Amino acid sequence: MINGCQFFKVFDDHQLEYVLLAYGDSEDVYMIGKIASFQIQNLLVAYKERFDKDNFIKNLLFDNLLLVDIYNRAKKLHIDIEVRRVVFIVETNREKDGNELEKIRSLFGGKSKDFVTAVDEKNIIVVKELAENETYDDLRKTAEVILNLFRSEADGVHIAYGTVINELKEVSRSYKEARMALDVGKIFFEERNIIAYSQLGIGRLIYQLPIPLCKMFIKEIFDGKSTILMKKYYLL
Repeated sequence: MINGCQFFKVFDDHQLEYVLLAYGDSEDVYMIGKIASFQIQNLLVAYKERFDKDNFIKNLLFDNLLLVDIYNRAKKLHIDIEVRRVVFIVETNREKDGNELEKIRSLFGGKSKDFVTAVDEKNIIVVKELAENETYDDLRKTAEVILNLFRSEADGVHIAYGTVINELKEVSRSYKEARMALDVGKIFFEERNIIAYSQLGIGRLIYQLPIPLCKMFIKEIFDGKSTILMKKYYLL
């Protein structure tokens, strides 16, 4: 105690980060100071864990981790490995509003096993954990709930989702499927705000064709609409 103040150290990973001052020399003040410093330390740990999880999920989505790193970091962050999951991509018109990420987090944020992150200015990613009895119909309903968050600007919002995966290491696959569904959906299903990878049909095959073959196919099959489709597909 110095000049009527009691000092309490707050550590983060064994490194001193803050010093809390409590005025008074009674046992009550000492107890309040101890509790406050303990709570601040817990907040630091919780924030750091959330930040680490966000980084981990982003690296997982972009396939930037070795298999051994996935398992080691998942264990450290208390993330289950063998669980059913699916990836949603929500493309928003962020020029109109700036709180799209928070809107979606408010929907999923209370569920510690779901992850919501932003990968760029317009795309928000949801990695959702699924129960054993959840089906693709349930995924469609989840997408509709997300879309309803943006009811006033629904025309500028597109939602796509990949197939259900059973292991954490497969998250990047579901993300790539959702990304393809988003791109292909804008070309062949432009009237839809929600599109699933499993619903792409022949559009998925066309999208994967080399550009010369794709041009040839579109001209032969779609004829009058070929120029419009090729412009959408960035072939012109």
